[in-house]
Amino acid sequence: VDYISGKVFFTTCSNLNMLRKLKSAERLFLLIKKQFPLNVSSVSKGKILNEIQRLITDDPESWLNTISTWKNLLEHDAKKDKLFQRADNPPKRKVEANDIINAKKLKTEQLQMLQENKECQPEKQIEEETWEQGDFLTKREKSKEALQNDVVKAADAQNQNDLTFRVSCRCSGAIAKTFTAQEVGRVTGIALMKQFGWKADLRNPNLEIFIHLNDIYSVVGIPVFRVPLASRVYVRTAGLRSTIAWAMASLAEIQAGAFVLDPMCGLGTILLEAAKEWPDVYYVGADVSDSQLLGACDNLKAAGLKDKIELLQVSVTDLPLPSESVDIIISDIPFGKKFKLEKDIKSILQEMERVLHISGTIVLLLSEEHHRRLKDGEQSSSPLNPRGSHTDEPEPGVKKRLNPGEKTGISETVSSSFEATSQECLDRMPPFGSLVPVECHKVSLGRTDAFICKYRKLHSSGL
Repeated sequence: VDYISGKVFFTTCSNLNMLRKLKSAERLFLLIKKQFPLNVSSVSKGKILNEIQRLITDDPESWLNTISTWKNLLEHDAKKDKLFQRADNPPKRKVEANDIINAKKLKTEQLQMLQENKECQPEKQIEEETWEQGDFLTKREKSKEALQNDVVKAADAQNQNDLTFRVSCRCSGAIAKTFTAQEVGRVTGIALMKQFGWKADLRNPNLEIFIHLNDIYSVVGIPVFRVPLASRVYVRTAGLRSTIAWAMASLAEIQAGAFVLDPMCGLGTILLEAAKEWPDVYYVGADVSDSQLLGACDNLKAAGLKDKIELLQVSVTDLPLPSESVDIIISDIPFGKKFKLEKDIKSILQEMERVLHISGTIVLLLSEEHHRRLKDGEQSSSPLNPRGSHTDEPEPGVKKRLNPGEKTGISETVSSSFEATSQECLDRMPPFGSLVPVECHKVSLGRTDAFICKYRKLHSSGL
């Protein structure tokens, strides 16, 4: 296992079904190339373009080997799917055979009808009509067989055709100041067409090539799945990014029988991720918004977790729970520009601190501003914004991976990983009441950054 900012590189013998279960991975890639960043400071634009082309031309064998692995993975996966489809969708050859049998039955019936009318017709006329009818059926059968052969040949020809592809490119840092992602994609596409003879198809390609260029690395890979792993099938309406929600629940170290609370649950994404992974727990979600709770209720029904998670419509600053009654609190402290909350983060944390029992854990997602004010021990004077305001941010990447040695075995790139801030940062964060900071991880939400902060309650707050 090797990890850098935003990506984890690992090998594994696991099948695709196992790889689909990666919870903190945004997307999963087969790795083609990983090398040092392109030098854009002291060379001409033409030389940089040449370096981009060399990502393909220097080692074409690695491209072909990875494409072969990708095909084998998908073919193996498709064979498994076909096993479940056979009952509903009979094989093509069987359908065609049935059509031919039905045609022969029709021919026999028609010949019998002609035979029955034989007494009413001259013998020569019957014979001519019989031959004509038989010849018509034979021609129809031959035409049908020819059509079937054409379909088979067309399918074989399609399988032998060159791959169609498109290039998805992401540039950041110095390279982004010199080239746009479209320019890099165009240069890469032309190089692929020249090197392998593939055809570009921007709408529905067989293959997607992903390139990420920044100041730390140059990475090229193939997405293993068309749909990102962060898009959970059991989440009907997306709220907080599922990968971030799972990472927060993982940091909370949930144990069986625990009482877990999200006092600002919104659409319930954190509770969904937690309940899917750690089911033998009592979960409660609270929110003051009708629309958010209705969305959360729909998500719970769709995920089959309605009986696992209880929802309450209450304010985070006035929770109807006894003091020191909750084992774990996990929550996304709202921030953004769309809505406003009247209470500041200090009031919110005071109520969380009250209901949490001694040695209990709080895991929060904080904006950079909230994190800075807590770190400096200052009380926030500006309004906060509720959940949902940062749900439309594009593909976040978590910057320090949990359980670094957990997966082994085909080179893959995972686009979400954790990166801890320095211990000095933790040391500067003063205790907030009875809450003491334990861990702090900086994460990316796309257009903005945030922090996942873990606290533990060491003594009674006295409230």
